[in-house]
Amino acid sequence: MNKLLCALAACTALTSPAFAEMLELEKDELTFGFIKLTDMAPLAVAYEQGFFDDEGLFVTLEAQANWKVLLDGVIDGTLDGAHMLAGQPLAATIGYGTEAHIITPFSMDLNGNGITLSNDVWEMIKPELPVDADGKIIHPISASYLKPVIENYQAKGKPFNMGMVFPVSTHNYELRYWLAAGGINPGYYSPENVTGQINAEAFLSVTPPPQMPATLEAGTIDGYCVGEPWNQQAVFKGIGVPVITDYELWKNNPEKVFGINASFAEENPNTTLAVVKALIRAAQWLDENDNANRAEAVEILSRPDYVGADPEVIAASMTGTFEYEKGDKRDVPDFNVFFRHNATYPFYSDAIWYLTQMRRWGQIAEAKPDSWYDEVAKSVYKPEIYLEAAKLLVEEGLVQEADFPWDSDGYKAPTPAADIIDGIGYDGKAPNAYLDSLPIGLKAEQRVIGSEIEG
Repeated sequence: MNKLLCALAACTALTSPAFAEMLELEKDELTFGFIKLTDMAPLAVAYEQGFFDDEGLFVTLEAQANWKVLLDGVIDGTLDGAHMLAGQPLAATIGYGTEAHIITPFSMDLNGNGITLSNDVWEMIKPELPVDADGKIIHPISASYLKPVIENYQAKGKPFNMGMVFPVSTHNYELRYWLAAGGINPGYYSPENVTGQINAEAFLSVTPPPQMPATLEAGTIDGYCVGEPWNQQAVFKGIGVPVITDYELWKNNPEKVFGINASFAEENPNTTLAVVKALIRAAQWLDENDNANRAEAVEILSRPDYVGADPEVIAASMTGTFEYEKGDKRDVPDFNVFFRHNATYPFYSDAIWYLTQMRRWGQIAEAKPDSWYDEVAKSVYKPEIYLEAAKLLVEEGLVQEADFPWDSDGYKAPTPAADIIDGIGYDGKAPNAYLDSLPIGLKAEQRVIGSEIEG
């Protein structure tokens, strides 16, 4: 019997994280913030599957009213970290809006957003859209089909309004990218005018994610860009039609990040590693065995404490499909990616893409050399912390060594033109050349002065 018990104990020690050497934590009681979106899933899963517990962390997860409240909480220490828009740590660090040094040691996901139009606007463009041999609308749908609609609005003296979730959100930049790729100017920012509507043909404004469907239904906006489940909610409520996913806009584009104050990471290095370890395990759980755990994830996310939407609505995109016009459900297996394709690695090139979009639309008012983009990316994105956490997990036998880009210089290979809707490739090592290649947007030494583009 003693031999049997010893054998069982030895086996358990090899398979259970409880027997891994625990990091000496500087702080073990933590509060993390999130917004009610499906891509907060790694936080919910790390909590519900006990991955935080395995690291000796006692975590509280708190939904936040909006992205500004969330950012302020991380800056003032009310929150120890948060599910963040990728643009938030970058904008804060360069002093656009609230200034603070926020870092990200973990990227939370790829893809996950969509652009939805009101039923009225959809009915205006639908007859013009090309269809395949089966009569199904061909995707991706170009924003160029909106041009006659916007001209019609202008003739009537009406603005064409669209919603996005925050000025430095992926959604703002993706919506702008889609519009500009279709020849529609989404407007510029300047230091004196932060509306982002200078010279705009389509007027973008902020609406918190859960309020998007109701705002669309009220007629305040004509469309929006948001994460799930709020595009699928429009389909289920019959109030709008998603026309494109960000996977179609830019294949496997970076989305949210986990953000913490730089001072927190400096004062609590082991705690930071422990958090990243738990989040890596959660991301792996979400994607493993061809998304076999997604149904359980949907049940978790549907709870009021997390996203709080109907399971059917969350499952519509979370389980590998996406519904466009009601009844037009298509397979999009990579709509939500949490671990594969190195989704959790904080690549400098991802950070630089966000910075190029800030510059493109005037949030960064003056031209910067390529070296500046590299320096800012390295001050915010911290792959060295991520890889240290991954190394510990490999040693514990909880992840596979082959799943991590150990030899990366922090830059992805350039994104080929075929993977982006406008057919313009992206190389994070050449941000200014990339900006110059985009037909709409600031280039070289150009600046927004009043309502004019000068330079």
